[in-house]
Amino acid sequence: MNKSIAVTAIVLRLLMGWYMFADGFKILMTPGWSASGFLLSAKTFPAFYAFFAQPAFGWWVNPLNSWGITLIGVALLLGVGIRFASWAGAALMILYYFPHYVFPYVTYGYIVDEHIVFAAVFALIALWPVAQSFALAPALRRTFLGRIPLLGRLI
Repeated sequence: MNKSIAVTAIVLRLLMGWYMFADGFKILMTPGWSASGFLLSAKTFPAFYAFFAQPAFGWWVNPLNSWGITLIGVALLLGVGIRFASWAGAALMILYYFPHYVFPYVTYGYIVDEHIVFAAVFALIALWPVAQSFALAPALRRTFLGRIPLLGRLI
């Protein structure tokens, strides 16, 4: 494998990790933050998103969102659970894509916006083995954590 391709894959993983970590940390540090405003303003599939904005769901939707974004970033930065974190990031980007626009019209083009691009980047990181280089996962797999069946696969 070409060294510049490997470096590019690792840098791409780290950039996406920093992007997610910084965004998630900002949300975590915002007192009283709630996803309900975002969910209630959905233009595509409004009933689906409004369902999750109900007050009865706030106790798990808000922490899952804020901590999910943050932990995806941490996983990509540290190089632990890269595939799982990348697929979770791609799923989040798809979920964040629809509420903003009256599908299929988006602000800067037809169908494609930054959420779709980010989802594709996450999929690339998940599927590109070289993106999992320069990571803590190989060292963790050699510890007792790596011998736990489910955890060993996620690492």
